[in-house]
Amino acid sequence: MSISASMVKELREQTGVGMMECKKALTETDGDFNKAMDLLRKKGLASAAKRSGKKASQGVVFSYIHMDKIGVMLELNCETDFVAKTDDFKELAKDIAMHIAAANPSYINPSDVPEQVVEREKDIYRAQVVGKPANIVDKIVEGKLDKFYADTCLVKQIFVKDTEGKLTIQDIISGKIAKVGENILVRRFVRYQVGETLQDEAAAAGCGDVDTASATQ
Repeated sequence: MSISASMVKELREQTGVGMMECKKALTETDGDFNKAMDLLRKKGLASAAKRSGKKASQGVVFSYIHMDKIGVMLELNCETDFVAKTDDFKELAKDIAMHIAAANPSYINPSDVPEQVVEREKDIYRAQVVGKPANIVDKIVEGKLDKFYADTCLVKQIFVKDTEGKLTIQDIISGKIAKVGENILVRRFVRYQVGETLQDEAAAAGCGDVDTASATQ
């Protein structure tokens, strides 16, 4: 199948990966756009894993205000000041901050969730399936816990700008890691909303210091 420039351009816009890699992925998948995207996502995750041990002490503090009602401050880190100043990195920071404003995550990744919160959720899920065999209960509880993480943890949430509902925040971070060749991580964020309670603020203050490049482990 002939791979057109428009197909390559569209895949690049969807994934943030370089033109040559996009063309290669389309060629390897016989022009199947979805398979090519999955292939690049897998490569991105692999790249992220390779970079996860690299120190990321540079980056930006990005602020985003939505309709004067919701405010987000995000610290996004990378390995060098050079990458921190690129449009790609700043665009990623903006996208993540906008997502936080819209999706209101409570944690950065599953390892951030306090053990007592996890156990409380498990107790609730077990109570919902009383009477079923133990092995079935365990599978149901794990499935519901995965859904809990997908709802509350930033890197597990579906990116709000992804109309197809396939890309998580971790996916878009991994795509940028593959593109720029540096480790990228969300260090911390704070989200404020007009009228929120002090309890909400306390929950927001608990988010921080998590390496998202290792969140796929």
